[in-house]
Amino acid sequence: MSNLKSQNHNSNIKSDIRYRSYKLSLDAIKLVEKFPNKRIAWIITDQLLRSVTSVGANLIEAKSASSKKDFTKYYEIALKSSNESKYWLCLARDAKMTEKEKVAILLSEAEEISKIIAASLLKLKGRK
Repeated sequence: MSNLKSQNHNSNIKSDIRYRSYKLSLDAIKLVEKFPNKRIAWIITDQLLRSVTSVGANLIEAKSASSKKDFTKYYEIALKSSNESKYWLCLARDAKMTEKEKVAILLSEAEEISKIIAASLLKLKGRK
């Protein structure tokens, strides 16, 4: 991660979104540690962590894409994962698995990350 953090200093939006998605993953890990030790919480925890960590992983994978088409595909997957993460966060919140305020912070960041990725995709596809 030290390499990822150092990339953030150049204020490049691409590295910023990678750093923000990494931080969101860490924050989600901290959030689920407080979930109750029940079967349903395990399922939501698993799904949330899979989707939220997929965002950053796909953004990092895009960095080494071999073509613009490949790069775009990784960004599309990252957007889908970000949107899925919002679903699982809302489900955890509404099932009262944790404090609403804590989920609200992560939900807000996931929404912003989704918007940045979506805007990047529009630009990549020449629609903006």
